[in-house]
Amino acid sequence: MTSPTRMRFGIFMAPFHKLGEHPTVALRRDLSILRWLDELDFDEAWVGEHHSSGWETIADPVVFLAMAAEQTRRIKLGTGVTSLPYHHPLNVADRISLLDHLSGGRAMLGVGPGALPSDAMMYGIDLSHQRPRMNESLGVIVRLLRGETVTHQSDWFQLIDGRVQLLPYQDPFPIAVAAVQTPAGPIAAGQYGVGMIAIGSTVFGGVGDYATMWTTAQEAADAAGQTISRENWRITMPIYLAESKKEAINDVKEWFHDCETNYIEAIVGRPPKPGRDEIEGLVDAGLAIVGTPDDAITAIKHMQEVSGGFGALLGIGYEWASTEKLRHSWELLARYVAPQFQPTLGGLQASADLVRSKAATVNELREAATLKAFQDAGRAPSEASKQNL
Repeated sequence: MTSPTRMRFGIFMAPFHKLGEHPTVALRRDLSILRWLDELDFDEAWVGEHHSSGWETIADPVVFLAMAAEQTRRIKLGTGVTSLPYHHPLNVADRISLLDHLSGGRAMLGVGPGALPSDAMMYGIDLSHQRPRMNESLGVIVRLLRGETVTHQSDWFQLIDGRVQLLPYQDPFPIAVAAVQTPAGPIAAGQYGVGMIAIGSTVFGGVGDYATMWTTAQEAADAAGQTISRENWRITMPIYLAESKKEAINDVKEWFHDCETNYIEAIVGRPPKPGRDEIEGLVDAGLAIVGTPDDAITAIKHMQEVSGGFGALLGIGYEWASTEKLRHSWELLARYVAPQFQPTLGGLQASADLVRSKAATVNELREAATLKAFQDAGRAPSEASKQNL
């Protein structure tokens, strides 16, 4: 297993908002969560692009992230993900580069073929063309963000001596490809030597898919002469924490069932999966972390083992409890889970162990020094002083 010295933690926010509530208020609540994560020292926030369905309401993550950049200080901000078949690659490169400057070098570009078939159909795009177009566009974007002049003729876009005039603030600039149901994402990540966000393994498969996903990316990288790093591999996972597993399950079960039956199945049209429309079944299958901080630590260690190691864990931004409880869940993750996978606690524990090992000797020396201070003053310690030695 090759694990990073410091695992990064963040959020992968679609977002998901139930029909029937004020959308503007919901968007403001999304921003408030990002502000809270920034305060809790989370590393990354990824925000999606969707154009239909009624639940996932952010059409342009760059606009949303520009707003978030003004309200946060250090958290990195990524498109999670930009649907490349819907955009000219020069526009994608230009916009993310501008966000990188406006945010002071905190932007990241996540890309994919487009998650909702209803989006592609509105654009008049054949669903079988989405993944090839993503791959073609990504190849152009990678070159543009590196400062190259690119001419490219395609059956769906044209670029003549194209350049990004304002190159990204960061060098190299972070790019990650969504890995969902098919090998297309891992192959693209390897082919172009960029990062990868595992999304589908938590929705369609299971933790056993992780190792295969990385192997596919590595084989593609080897074939293309590229180098990829597990540091740039991010895995998404539904996460909700509380003081007890029973409390956590009770907090989220109603919303999760509603989302699965009234959105994923009824609106998006995906067929029901036995045992997957109830949160207990998802947790038992290792496809969600719902419980206590200790439960989360155990689950993440298992994910590390079966995957071979990854760089960042992104909690899926389900709004499956009250805002107060969601904030508390993220706080538990930041305070008690993340430090177990980072060097933050190492020095503190080493210092505590060292002091503990010398406690008896140190106390003897302290008592001796205190008695000597009385002797030097020509006085005897009182009974109360002796008891406090």
